[in-house]
Amino acid sequence: MRNRRFLAVILLAVFVTRAPLAAVDGKKAMYVGGTRADIKEAAEGLFEVNSETEMAFTPDKTKVRHTIAHKDVTELEYGQKAGRRVAVGLLVSPLALFSKKRKHYLTINFKDDTGKDQAVVFELGKDIVRTTLAIMEARTGKKIEYQDEEARKSGKGGM
Repeated sequence: MRNRRFLAVILLAVFVTRAPLAAVDGKKAMYVGGTRADIKEAAEGLFEVNSETEMAFTPDKTKVRHTIAHKDVTELEYGQKAGRRVAVGLLVSPLALFSKKRKHYLTINFKDDTGKDQAVVFELGKDIVRTTLAIMEARTGKKIEYQDEEARKSGKGGM
């Protein structure tokens, strides 16, 4: 009995320490990284694609609006990363050990004002993925490149 309890504590510690960081809010985006030094990595905020001329990201903390003109976008790529949900639901249900949480990543390659190649990567909240991808594709005229078939299904709503 004592060995089982010890094993359970060890397994719990392993799962909790390997649990992914908190996910981005479902209706927001997070700047993961890229060549934009004026945006802090892991900044979460509003990702806007409703303008006909540009997309914008406004981090919650700074409220500074960062834009990329649709005409400057050279490539769009979408991919996912699946992780385990452990820390969130561990105390609620043992079934939480078997649930997956997907992170949705949009990479935007573009030319800056000087014509230099730039790239940014955003993690999109699950509630804005499909709409954002469709609008970005329509506004930029660039086809989204999907990293794999699973990403294609998710990004296009299972088509």
